[in-house]
Amino acid sequence: MRVVLDVTAAAQRRGGIGRYSARLAEALRDVPGLELQLVYSAAQPVALPRRLTAVPARRIGLPSKPWRAGIALAQLLRLPLDRWLPTGDVFHATDHLLPPLRRPATVFTVHDLAFLIQPQTHLPTNRLFLTALMPRFVAAATAIIADSEATRRDLLRYYPAAALKVHVVHLGVEATFQPVAPEAARAVASRYGLPERYVLFVGVLEPRKNIQTLLRAYRSLLQQRDGGTAGSLPLVIVGPRGWWYRDLYRAVRELGLAALVRFLGPVPDADLPALYSGATAFVYPSLYEGFGLPPLEALACGTPVVCSDRAALPEVVGDAALLVDPQDAGAIARALARVLDDDHLRQALRVRGLARAARFTWERTAQATVRVYEQALAAHRAAVRG
Repeated sequence: MRVVLDVTAAAQRRGGIGRYSARLAEALRDVPGLELQLVYSAAQPVALPRRLTAVPARRIGLPSKPWRAGIALAQLLRLPLDRWLPTGDVFHATDHLLPPLRRPATVFTVHDLAFLIQPQTHLPTNRLFLTALMPRFVAAATAIIADSEATRRDLLRYYPAAALKVHVVHLGVEATFQPVAPEAARAVASRYGLPERYVLFVGVLEPRKNIQTLLRAYRSLLQQRDGGTAGSLPLVIVGPRGWWYRDLYRAVRELGLAALVRFLGPVPDADLPALYSGATAFVYPSLYEGFGLPPLEALACGTPVVCSDRAALPEVVGDAALLVDPQDAGAIARALARVLDDDHLRQALRVRGLARAARFTWERTAQATVRVYEQALAAHRAAVRG
């Protein structure tokens, strides 16, 4: 079976979707009987992740925005774009963008419907694009993959006609995310100027991650523990700037936390396991996630997790994290205090977290995805014959 996989998000190093398409491609590469070819859009050639350099890849010589606009126009006019893409039995769209195609079966991954459920957390242009095109993508796809049962429920709420072709395929966590020895974790933390104890958040700095509420919770935590002095454990925020970061920096200053909140920006993937492992607690108060890789990565590193109780996050972390209302700063502060002050709780969360994370691997994701490919190809061939 020949599969063409869109890895544009991976080529552009774009957050969770980029990680999804890269890790899935790496796992699919090793599936017997599957012939994989990659495709991505970029004005100039880019270096794909190292493990994908041996996989055949074709670049569509357009930047992201013109390519997206071209697909939107082709969808509206019902113009097939087969000649722009490699020939395959299955085309897998991984980035909420499905070209109209005639020859292959098409598989379309829906990561979340935040543009409908949390519209205030999306840029207006992206929200308008997805509102107009998502119904067409969902209708055109031979099969749809949802990252979680929560995302499947959201899909059926807004697009009930898709019920018969939606498959839930959970994401995985890389084997590199595992507990790092304390001395090695300390060495990495020291390079970033971090003390022995710190609270960690990992994610893009954007409204959906709800970092402003986290800041209020953090200030409350400090005031309860020691009056919020500069000697307190810092809140360390790792991740690239989104479209909201200036408001976030302003909030840090207004809350008097400038000496206590550390923004590390995006860090190399190789440093993340050590930063997770060295954290006293990991906190993730996101308002909405279709899956949620950072809390799963933290669990895999044996780090106690305080996590939002919304959308797919309870499905991912199970009983291995403390779940809180993400809009209740007091609840977040109390949960963090429990983790910080209770050695037995931290150890229990560590044990449960490691067991929980072991259930999610990219090999399993790839196996389940291949089953969707096979079903989609059979359905497509039956439709062509009919």
